[in-house]
Amino acid sequence: MAKCTHCSAPLPANSNRCEYCRTRNDVDLTGRQAFSLVGQSSRNCPHCKTPLQTIELHLNGKVEIDRCNDCFGLFFDSGKIELLLEHAVSDVYDINIKQLDNINSERYQADKQVKYIKCPSCQNFMLRRVFGYRSGVIIDQCKIHGIWLDSGEITHLLEWKKAGGQLLAAQKEITENSKPAKSKSTGLARDNRTSGQSDFEGPTALDVLDTLANVLGSLFKE
Repeated sequence: MAKCTHCSAPLPANSNRCEYCRTRNDVDLTGRQAFSLVGQSSRNCPHCKTPLQTIELHLNGKVEIDRCNDCFGLFFDSGKIELLLEHAVSDVYDINIKQLDNINSERYQADKQVKYIKCPSCQNFMLRRVFGYRSGVIIDQCKIHGIWLDSGEITHLLEWKKAGGQLLAAQKEITENSKPAKSKSTGLARDNRTSGQSDFEGPTALDVLDTLANVLGSLFKE
């Protein structure tokens, strides 16, 4: 369990704010992944509306992402989140279903408000998608520019991968691809943190919401 960097009190799994001293903590990178500050980004945080910082992750190659210094959310350009997951977690050969369920149960936030946010780059509303099969993490995705993760969600994904979640997702993809064409699912993801079911048949309300969000974004774009 992570501890507050100010008073050392244990932090809840689904929060970066200390319940005792109210300090916000970087639970994803500080003490977990080496990085260095590059400078101020031209993008703004979709929650705090303040300029993001550009930081360089110390991986095998140069990987820069944007980070909010207030809420500690992270914005990954397309493909970069996979680089971090690959670097941070490797040599996973087993799938632990019970552990995956425990991770999602511990980190599930029943009271978290469903909110569509704007891409820090193009300011269009992003789509909400389950990152991977049974990950329990709902990402905000701009299909052009990248993925936004709220504080704590990259840690959730790292735990998911360590428990074999990525292997399970790969197995499911192989199974789906082996089905007859007429019975394949649409491959769309459902905004459901607890079921872990990310594929289903036919059009859904999520498609309507995504379309409506983008229409509203174009009408009321700042």
